[in-house]
Amino acid sequence: MTGLQQDLICLGLVVFLYAVALQALWIRYCRAKELSQVLKLYGPARHISEKAGTPSMGGVVFVIIALSLSLMWLFFGNFSAGELLFVWGFPVTAAAIGFFDDFLKHRKRSSEGLSTLNKLALQVALSIPWVAVFSRTCGVTLLSGFPLEGPTSWVLLLFLLVGGMNAVNITDGLDGLAAGCCAISFTGMMFWLGLAEAQAASCVTALALTAGFLWHNAHPARIFMGDVGSHFLGGLLVTLCILSGKVLMIVPFGFIMGIEALSVLIQIFTIRCLGKRVFRMSPIHHHFELSGWSETQVVTRFWLVHATGMIATAGILARLV
Repeated sequence: MTGLQQDLICLGLVVFLYAVALQALWIRYCRAKELSQVLKLYGPARHISEKAGTPSMGGVVFVIIALSLSLMWLFFGNFSAGELLFVWGFPVTAAAIGFFDDFLKHRKRSSEGLSTLNKLALQVALSIPWVAVFSRTCGVTLLSGFPLEGPTSWVLLLFLLVGGMNAVNITDGLDGLAAGCCAISFTGMMFWLGLAEAQAASCVTALALTAGFLWHNAHPARIFMGDVGSHFLGGLLVTLCILSGKVLMIVPFGFIMGIEALSVLIQIFTIRCLGKRVFRMSPIHHHFELSGWSETQVVTRFWLVHATGMIATAGILARLV
């Protein structure tokens, strides 16, 4: 085992313990301030009775730890401000959008914060500068040896940045589902992306953050990550793929999130165009809930599907290089 690998393991353990402890403090604070999740009335009926009053916005802890570690690395480590900005800049920007949405929900005591169109417009507006940053500094490479240039690359980056935020947000509907799937993805990234040192340290940090959150978010959840957390994780997944020079690897690492987002699009299309539903409820995890699967069955099986799909699609992409 190399010195870098030992350092990354130690980093992961420290961040995990830090995340578990800080989430516990955040849960206590949220309960004192009544920062609880306002559940959607059109979701599964049992969620309203079982999950009402659960503290939310656990993703705030993700941002606090990411920024505090970045400052430590900047002043006491070997990473430059540019390296850290490229990794954490967009996820923190994405988290700011999610935080604003969560804040509006809390202020209005409603499950609806920003309207869908307003949120999408804000996501696009804040993603465009990062499209320019990534395009000018590291370029867009689909896989090793397959660069992409011009307007097509800009459109692709914008689609992935906005899509990553929303896909993880859609997946975040059951206790432990989004956090567990993201933890699986960050684990896979350590093996397949060939990350530079700063990126590898950030990936290990993200894995530890999601694992520490999962300690409290496992069923029955004591806290939800909120839009601030799902936007942060979605933004980071896409960012690491872009920086690694293997943008298409977002397909395996976002496998189940892509299926969840696709199920929503299919449901909307069939209802509006055909006048009927494909699923009992979308996203698709709710379909299986209403089909009789328990929440833990849905989450565990989706973790397995995500891990299997990630390995299979990553293997297929590896053969293309």
